[in-house]
Amino acid sequence: MLRAARSAFHVACCVCLCLLLFSNCYSKQKRNTRKEAGSMDLTQLKERGKITAVTLYSSTSYFQYRMEPMGYEYDLINEFAHSQGLKLNIVVAENVTKLINMLQVGEADVVAYPIPISNQLKSEVLFCGREEVSSQVLVQRELIRDVTELIGKDIYVTPGSKYHDRLKNLDIELGGGINIHDIGRDTITTEDLIEMVSEGIIPYTISDDKIARLNKTYYGNIDVSLEVSFRQRSSWVVRRSSPELAKAINDWASDQTGERTYKAAVKRYFELSKKILEISMPDIKKGNISPYDDLFKKYAPSLGWDWKLLASLAYQESHFKLTVISWAGAQGLMGIMPGTAQSLGVATDDLTNPETSIRTGIEVLRRFRKGFESIPDSLDVIKFTLASYNAGIGHVHDAQRLAEKFGKNALVWDDNVAEFILKKREPEYYNDPVVKFGYLRGTETFNYVREILGRYDYYTQQMNIITQ
Repeated sequence: MLRAARSAFHVACCVCLCLLLFSNCYSKQKRNTRKEAGSMDLTQLKERGKITAVTLYSSTSYFQYRMEPMGYEYDLINEFAHSQGLKLNIVVAENVTKLINMLQVGEADVVAYPIPISNQLKSEVLFCGREEVSSQVLVQRELIRDVTELIGKDIYVTPGSKYHDRLKNLDIELGGGINIHDIGRDTITTEDLIEMVSEGIIPYTISDDKIARLNKTYYGNIDVSLEVSFRQRSSWVVRRSSPELAKAINDWASDQTGERTYKAAVKRYFELSKKILEISMPDIKKGNISPYDDLFKKYAPSLGWDWKLLASLAYQESHFKLTVISWAGAQGLMGIMPGTAQSLGVATDDLTNPETSIRTGIEVLRRFRKGFESIPDSLDVIKFTLASYNAGIGHVHDAQRLAEKFGKNALVWDDNVAEFILKKREPEYYNDPVVKFGYLRGTETFNYVREILGRYDYYTQQMNIITQ
């Protein structure tokens, strides 16, 4: 018994010693990381050939769409890195606090996200780049032009949000009378509420102006011009030990290249319409769906698809217009992204050729379909493939992982994976550890699958009537 006690004591001592050594190593590593971070200014970054930017996933800052990185902040930091001859590495934090923490410990060289300017933070970081002025705005379909007109109005917000807090303060400032309604659902987002305003389900909500402006490009019937809060200045930040980098960002933001990049990003995300081309069931004249039916019939069998399904996808992408270009850059009859075309050895200029576009689209669909070979139902395979064509296969795999984690069937689309495609616009889900591709405006992908298959059914019914 004494021997056993001694043995246990020795084991405990060894464990404690290992823990102590590990703790010392970790502390030393953390100190070294901080020390290395402190010496990383622009000169060192150029020697390394890479700059790491940290940002947040969101519809305005950074997201992946059709397998290509996008976002207002992403476009700006990517162009800055290019101007300095640096490769850009993007890392993502869960919230604003972690953005600053990751910068300070050396996990990033710049925060490419608008950080509110405050005297406290000025002592900790260097603010740099384009200074933005933002505020909260009223999202409405009417034309209220003064906050005093909000008395007696019903405004819907999420409980505990900064928008709820601002409305409470505004109500006090006005002497009361604003009817503030909390939306009880935990998973509803500001963008969901904006969509509800557009559809007339609720009359008003509050949003940050940048989110509101972006969503106005989807919903042309909303007004987002009335400010309901004080204006807040914000900009990117770097460590105080990186004055060269801060100066370079400031110089770039104010020169012609930076100004041109900024104007292009503003136009792309906050001005260009992102409304889906009018969804309709076009007439089938003389048995023809489109001028390209022969090409659809020629190439669809190589995918094992009915040619009318391929035609429905093409109509969704372009309305059969060869020169159409989406806000994201998708081009031609089949809506091919330039990066995708390049990866397949297809020149962007050739995407206006209908046969080239269809061949390229078929190859993209074939590659996506390979990712769903384990799905037993053939119709589900089509749904997963269509979703991947719209959003990118990474987002669909994310939704499958979420479905599995939350007890749904990862091999079934309807009411299972489709549910989590919709949830990928919610921070709780796109920041989940199983998710690798972040934010997605999932309603677009969900509707994309439904509308293509609905039009395919229509085409099939109409063609059957014609041939009878």
